[in-house]
Amino acid sequence: MHKKNIVELTSAQRTMLEQLTRTGTTAASVQRHARILLKADSSPDGPACSDAAIAAAVEVSVPTVERVRQNFVAKGFDAALKRRPTTRRSQRKLDGVGEAQLVAITCSPPPEGAKRWTLALLADKLVELKLVDSIARDTVRLTLKKTNTNRR
Repeated sequence: MHKKNIVELTSAQRTMLEQLTRTGTTAASVQRHARILLKADSSPDGPACSDAAIAAAVEVSVPTVERVRQNFVAKGFDAALKRRPTTRRSQRKLDGVGEAQLVAITCSPPPEGAKRWTLALLADKLVELKLVDSIARDTVRLTLKKTNTNRR
């Protein structure tokens, strides 16, 4: 079988990866990727293991091994070690002022016909007060849990 992305480490890279896996002071994902690169090394000093053998030894999936190989060949040594940064930026629905308003609503008497505030009622009240355009009940639940507030 012919491998598409062949990893050939320099002796300096190999030494660095061996030291990195021995010390255990870096993130687990970085250590996993370092062990993958060491086992995938096709240089004269490397074992040049198959993807399946590497996946079994490092306890990752074969696609993970392929991805680390591909990143090494396409983007270089550092990119193969580290995960790519997330591009997702989620905005918080409730800032500090919104959280304070939610707690104040929770402490107030429930609306007519209700014995106590439900998550749905609280979410509807936040929308009614135009504090948010929309909000999930779970967001309300997590905010109340974070602020350690009980619904009456």
